Amino acid sequence: MKILAFDTSNQPLSVALLEEGKIVSEMTLTVKKNHSISLMPTIDFLVAQAGWRPSDLERIVVAQGPGSYTGLRVAVATAKTLAYSLGIDLVGLSSLQALCDIEASGLIIPLIDARRQNVYVGFYEDGKLVSPERHASLVEVLDFAKTYPEVIFVGEAGKFRQEIEA
Repeated sequence: MKILAFDTSNQPLSVALLEEGKIVSEMTLTVKKNHSISLMPTIDFLVAQAGWRPSDLERIVVAQGPGSYTGLRVAVATAKTLAYSLGIDLVGLSSLQALCDIEASGLIIPLIDARRQNVYVGFYEDGKLVSPERHASLVEVLDFAKTYPEVIFVGEAGKFRQEIEA
């Protein structure tokens, strides 16, 4: 199955093409520009570089948040338009869950900065959500993380490195 996946919910704009579960091409842009300007040209570029045509696509996967309200509207409107016009499936995926696509044991905690020492967070173990995704204070997240012997932070965790290490 040929899949177009993209996420505009946060500062980075990510677009990927997958075939039979393997990445064919991907691009992440971390420029501070409006994703509504960059999304379609990025999709067009990757599809062309893969030697695909839009009609080759069989499914679209779009990140559904949490994240920037405007960024989410851009992604969902684009995904719905493409899926409808191509007559293919459209699937939404949590932006936090998408960050957990790593091989690791223990608790995986994807973080997205929500400003003022708050984050959007999920708690995953063995690929399954163990506590609901939510908006939380960083202190609350770190208290929860202390209850697990092995923890991996992903996403925008670098912004909170000192607090996590402490």
